[in-house]
Amino acid sequence: MSFSPKTLETIRRQASILREAEKPVRVLRAIAWPEEVRRSFFAAGARELPRVTYQALDPGPALAAVGEARRLCCGDEVVDAWFGRIADAIESGARMLAAVGTREFYEHSRRLYPGPEDTLPDQATTSLGLARKLDSVIRGLAHIDVGAPAPACHLASAVAEKMRAAARETFGDEAPEVVIVEELSANALAGPRAIRLRRTACFSDRDIAQLIHHEALIHVATSLNGRWQEDLPILAGGHPGTTRTQEGLAVFAEMITGSSDLDRMGRLADRVLAIQMAIEGADFLEVYRFFLERGVGEEQAFENSRRVFRGGVLEGGAPFTKDNVYLGGLLRVHNFMRVAVTTGRSDCLRLLFCGKLDIE
Repeated sequence: MSFSPKTLETIRRQASILREAEKPVRVLRAIAWPEEVRRSFFAAGARELPRVTYQALDPGPALAAVGEARRLCCGDEVVDAWFGRIADAIESGARMLAAVGTREFYEHSRRLYPGPEDTLPDQATTSLGLARKLDSVIRGLAHIDVGAPAPACHLASAVAEKMRAAARETFGDEAPEVVIVEELSANALAGPRAIRLRRTACFSDRDIAQLIHHEALIHVATSLNGRWQEDLPILAGGHPGTTRTQEGLAVFAEMITGSSDLDRMGRLADRVLAIQMAIEGADFLEVYRFFLERGVGEEQAFENSRRVFRGGVLEGGAPFTKDNVYLGGLLRVHNFMRVAVTTGRSDCLRLLFCGKLDIE
């Protein structure tokens, strides 16, 4: 495929505008809960709904930039479709963050991160079906002694040292910082400049391996590679439209490196089941008790429930559906790789690492 100089310039400009448009749409940062919410919840005996307030995003600048990018269609069907999907994702993300704490938030969330009952590209499989199947298989193994999960005994400070070493070995001078923070929406989050670990989190040996392969060797790698794409700077942007593929690729990396296990897959399945509960009307306390019944401790049950309800409605019916994409994304990535190999196009696999891409 070749383009005229004029078309190439249009593509570069469109990619640059979209990159600027997505920068303020920082989803996890906008819906994060301060530590005080957790403390107050347990101080009240874990019997009352958490009290959370959000700062809604002004979507105007992002929407204006998206509109400008849409007007720059280059005329190539494939390129225009790709940029159109990116524009849709940024627009939905901006509108979602403008509606934090309301039921409208869920409507936009579901456009970005399809719900558990939404079908995957084969028009038959759903994340909910896969989660239930995994849950059934794992429970069917309950009578077999496969050993207890490894204890989470490593503090964030020790994990940080291991991750720094792994990042330096892989990325050299471009390795991101590994920092410990007081508040974080997960045990760990990665970007091109920093991998952040929550100070209060504890990690098992397998957790550490998962973090290295998931956060560093996938999320950091695609971020850094995207920053090198001068003609397509949007590939450096982790906008919501990339989440399914990026998380699916990261979970796939866990699996093929032996870093994942039944406990990890069970946790991913439980997240999907919890989201479906919330969609059907379960409130935060009901989902919190669901996780307690699954055998996790009170602190982790709170964290798991927070992931489901952050940004949404704590009374139920309107959750944040992002955690549904881990299993669905895994299937997408696996199917892409299978088709690429069986059709003799294994060269396409490298494209998954050129930046923050999505698989349609």
